[in-house]
Amino acid sequence: MKITYYGHACIGVEVCGKHLLFDPFITGNSLASAVKVEEVPADLILVSHGHGDHVGDAITISKRTGAAVVAGFEVAEWLRKQGAPKIVHMNHGGATAFPFGRVKFVNAVHSSSMPDGSYGGHPGGWVIESPEGNFYFSGDTALTYDMKWIGEDFNLKFAALCIGDHFTMGVWDAIRAADWVGVQQVVGIHFDTFPPIAIDHADAIAKFQAAGKTLHLLPIGQSVDLP
Repeated sequence: MKITYYGHACIGVEVCGKHLLFDPFITGNSLASAVKVEEVPADLILVSHGHGDHVGDAITISKRTGAAVVAGFEVAEWLRKQGAPKIVHMNHGGATAFPFGRVKFVNAVHSSSMPDGSYGGHPGGWVIESPEGNFYFSGDTALTYDMKWIGEDFNLKFAALCIGDHFTMGVWDAIRAADWVGVQQVVGIHFDTFPPIAIDHADAIAKFQAAGKTLHLLPIGQSVDLP
């Protein structure tokens, strides 16, 4: 699988010839100014919750690419009303089949409201199953014991975990989350974008290494291939 980091909590993952794009917040992120949003590929867009730094460019990219946007019911409905042309409404515990595999909406402990202040439902994360392997995208979340269930039910290749602290898990909680979901490879998300979530990269990598895990902190616009 090829994972590309577009800044903040936005990653793209190539799975079975399809581009999955998570939480596309690009044009509003000054750190991602070099990323050309009009060139970001997407066959499916997955939005974890309603905050503006996760909804971001979902509608614009959906209109350009024709990609459906998958989200919890309230977020999906808000995006539909704002003009997203293709929407898949989901809710917690549900799963949906796509040509590349299966998408399951799982619990997250956070908050959720839409950019206009309207109700954003409950936040979530995603477990992706495919013939090329499975992975977990945590979305914004605190450490939650539900992650143990993910590790018990799914054989994951990697997890994308928030590590910026302050609003979400920090490094120590993310290491425990990686233990619970059963992964050695972690792609860090939700760090550095704003001063409260700035991290010491070398220290974070060293702490994961001491726990026997690899933390990938990708420069914005860069990719990594995970076999």
